[in-house]
Amino acid sequence: MKSKVFIAGGGTGGHIYPALAIAKSLMLQDSNIEIHFVGTELGLEKEIIPRENFKIHFISIDKLNLKGQWVKKVKTLLSVPLALFQSYKLLRKYKPNFILGVGGYASGPFVFTASLLGYPTGIWEPNAKPGLANQILSRFVDVSFLVFEKAKVYLKPKSFLVLGMPIRLEIESQLQNIRKQREARKSDKTNNKFRILCFGGSQGARVINQNLSTLLLDRPELGDIYEVVHQIGKNDWTSLKDKYAPLASWVTPFEFIFDMPKYYEWADLVICRAGASTLAEVSAFGVPAILIPLSLADGHQLENAKDLVSQGGAVLIEQNNLTPEKLFEEIELLRQSDQKRRQMENNLLGLFQSNAAGLLAQAIRERIKL
Repeated sequence: MKSKVFIAGGGTGGHIYPALAIAKSLMLQDSNIEIHFVGTELGLEKEIIPRENFKIHFISIDKLNLKGQWVKKVKTLLSVPLALFQSYKLLRKYKPNFILGVGGYASGPFVFTASLLGYPTGIWEPNAKPGLANQILSRFVDVSFLVFEKAKVYLKPKSFLVLGMPIRLEIESQLQNIRKQREARKSDKTNNKFRILCFGGSQGARVINQNLSTLLLDRPELGDIYEVVHQIGKNDWTSLKDKYAPLASWVTPFEFIFDMPKYYEWADLVICRAGASTLAEVSAFGVPAILIPLSLADGHQLENAKDLVSQGGAVLIEQNNLTPEKLFEEIELLRQSDQKRRQMENNLLGLFQSNAAGLLAQAIRERIKL
């Protein structure tokens, strides 16, 4: 008889890809485990999870943490009873042996219902400052799995484990080779341009796109010292790719980058948001970063960024302080100091906790009730 583990949550890649890493680690450790995902039809899990050949079930719930959008908040609150009922039906039908909430729309109602019904439950919290849903759920679940130990001060867990950030297994499997390639490239003087990788997630980050593109377009002479790869995202892709055409010799735009390890190896500097998954990958590859956290109601990206900055791995520009001039100033400070970048790389590599997905999977297996 197979054990069933349900993983609830999604919405964005920052929830989905770590959840997939955990799911794949569970199956590698025990082929007798059957994995089910629970999400909504509004999130990326609807597309990503079936492609990974996992079963997925949908419940009807929307995002609650919407800054100022009271009409949508009310609609979400009115949908909660239906989501709880759908969760109840799924739980009674499949009777899981363990339920893990990874954040996102579906996690709250499904994990809450499971805990009330007495199922073994846990939450995974990737941020230094947890969102409201996990702050509440931590009081009900059996265990909270944390990435940042400081997150514990916001929670009321019965028990907790700090196990690091699960990253995609296909990325972790390439780490050693890519780190060696990065070291070899640094000693290669045939191309001494400073390589900048900028990305803001699958949707892109408009404020970063606007400031970086303005900087590069206003200073075409930077092509003598910079090479830039810019993942623009689908929202600004059409407009920006044409604007970059005159800079084609040194700026390469992408709508989406599918082979991120290749570009982490390539880059001397990353400009990005401060989601937990992004910071884990930056740390894993040891790439110095300029972090521009997404301005959110709960401020969790800002807290993530501050944590990494305090440990010497990144530079922070808050979104309301971002200008092309400020961005250029911080890029140049790092470009002109090999010593500072080397120290940041060493700090980042020291922060990364390898095999976090495997450790988390092992902890779940120890808590499975047959």
